[in-house]
Amino acid sequence: MSDKTAPSTSVDLSGEKIHWNQDLSYGSYLQLEPLLQCQKPVSGEHDEMLFIVIHQATELWLRACLHEIGGAMQHLIADDLGPVSKMLSRVSKIQANLQQSWEILSTMTPADYAKFRDSLGQSSGFQSFQYREVEYRLGNKNAKMAEAHKENPAVYQHLQDVLDSPSFYDLCIQLLAKRGFDLPESCTNRQWREPYAASDAVENAWLEVYQNTEKYWDLYELAEKLVDLEHHFHQWRFAHMKTVERIIGYKRGTGGTGGVSYLVKALDLRFFPELWTARTKL
Repeated sequence: MSDKTAPSTSVDLSGEKIHWNQDLSYGSYLQLEPLLQCQKPVSGEHDEMLFIVIHQATELWLRACLHEIGGAMQHLIADDLGPVSKMLSRVSKIQANLQQSWEILSTMTPADYAKFRDSLGQSSGFQSFQYREVEYRLGNKNAKMAEAHKENPAVYQHLQDVLDSPSFYDLCIQLLAKRGFDLPESCTNRQWREPYAASDAVENAWLEVYQNTEKYWDLYELAEKLVDLEHHFHQWRFAHMKTVERIIGYKRGTGGTGGVSYLVKALDLRFFPELWTARTKL
């Protein structure tokens, strides 16, 4: 497709006149010129380009995730669950796509990576503020993780604001209360920046939803979309861990984390705990 621009034109197709502005080309719409200048390997090694592209693409997908999660939260507040279902499905599909990115990166051998690893300095995926925001938005409120971004005041403040606001799951619990489920205020109006603690009352509410699916169909569908999202998130985390193990073994991460040992611990984290424990009681 050409990037050459032209004045606005119109074409008559079967009596219907279609107008478009050809001043906006494919390249200019997608900002391809600056985008394709963002890959700047520092080592001169062939495989570093793949490493950069994989991680930059991941950040773009995380941006899309945040866009969808933010939109879903607005619809959730309005008790409009139709769009929420679609948006959560989209996030799950993005997670599945991100999982495949680790398959691509795993074509890099330990010897390939070792050639340029020292050139990365202290940079690490642990420092991804978008990933941190995704976790905060979904409910993993670990305030200590924001400290990695303290040198960037704007990003740090944004993460503090996210910590101080309800997560997606907090909004789900508030919706359950609005729909008439008996939930304590400690669940519906808690200190948002504190890590969420599973509640028997919330579990019982989800159990009632699952035991009366026809009555609570939209809440049941919401619950299943949340489980699907977390399922894909865990698959992504697992693929990340196994790829790191395959390439660097049990060396420490470039950002100072424990590498594989740190990623293994992340596999135990749950965003929506009662949706998993309720399954045992059904």
